[in-house]
Amino acid sequence: MPRRNPARNAIYPAGLVAVLLATSPASPEPLKGADMSTIQLLSAEKGIETLTVPPAYELVSRQTVTVDGEAAELFRHERRDGRNTGLFGEHFSIVRDRSGRLKGFARMDADLAGKDLPSREEARAIALDFLGRFAPDLLQSFKISWIEPHDETVNVAGEGRSEARTITGMKVKMRNTADGRWFWVIVGADRDVMVFERDIVWITIPGRRKTEKWLHDAWLAENER
Repeated sequence: MPRRNPARNAIYPAGLVAVLLATSPASPEPLKGADMSTIQLLSAEKGIETLTVPPAYELVSRQTVTVDGEAAELFRHERRDGRNTGLFGEHFSIVRDRSGRLKGFARMDADLAGKDLPSREEARAIALDFLGRFAPDLLQSFKISWIEPHDETVNVAGEGRSEARTITGMKVKMRNTADGRWFWVIVGADRDVMVFERDIVWITIPGRRKTEKWLHDAWLAENER
């Protein structure tokens, strides 16, 4: 069940928990070990925050990547029980830039499929609460473009074969009015944040995304990553 902060009446996800660890905006400590249940993130406004990986998932890869010409780290977690692992399967992936700031994450969990979505107002409230904890700088100048259902897919094991399962969330798409870049929060049917991406650059002509899609398995496969 979602956790609630009585003081703010805000939803805190059961699998994705923000915990204030320090007030100093120092860089996060290097992460050690292959089985990491938390990812440390830098918030210049609040210090160091912790992104907690859902307990059903464990780290399977960590690599240095490039996002719009800047170095970043990509962490990929897959299910401990071996269910639907590999590309296009279930995963919890995180991109963190070299300063420690969260650039995005995706929680592709088959258990999110086939359930009722939050209302647009509920999704908006959850999204803004999340941004207030993990990306407060984005709330200084932003405009909501739209709030609509958004589909993702994961492959799940069926009877001797794999089949695609649709996971739908409520996407709150926003634009940073200070620099023109896009960001969004997708709220899952369980009222937890399912996807977050920030600082997305679009090429007006020919109208496509320039920023790499490290959280998206279709892009990884297409680019042989």
